[in-house]
Amino acid sequence: GSGLNADVGVFQTFQHYFKQINLSNMSSDWQTADTVLSRRTTAKDRKSNTALNKAARSGNLVTEKKYGAGGNTQKQIQKNTANLDRETEELKHETVSKDFSTHLREARAKSGLTQKDLAQKINEKPQIVGEYESGKALPNNQIQMKMEKALGVHLRGKDAGKPLQPRGKKK
Repeated sequence: GSGLNADVGVFQTFQHYFKQINLSNMSSDWQTADTVLSRRTTAKDRKSNTALNKAARSGNLVTEKKYGAGGNTQKQIQKNTANLDRETEELKHETVSKDFSTHLREARAKSGLTQKDLAQKINEKPQIVGEYESGKALPNNQIQMKMEKALGVHLRGKDAGKPLQPRGKKK
């Protein structure tokens, strides 16, 4: 009998003790203890997949898609690389035609421009003009049109080598 009374007394003492503790304070104490024990986060940790996933779960993650970031990029090439991978016979990219590079070289010489001058005029790098003249460049309609306009000469198609006609004055 007396053992049971002792157990009840111990229980009452604990019950009294727990009533004095404020449980809402306790949870914040646990959180601070957690942050004190955790190591300092580095930039690498903040960018890791686990950190990003944790942030996404907690709702603290803001993602932005940047369009056209780094505006000084080269133009896209026309040939689809996936198609190129599927191609079995011909294992290299389609480059500009010999006719195009010859007409380009002749027109540039006739207008008295250097490769660098033409590159500046069409807003491209001099290496690109060099690649087009040597026939190593991958064809890009935008660049080809800029070259035709800058030199005032058709460089491709049936009128290649002939001067460009001003718009609206066709005979």
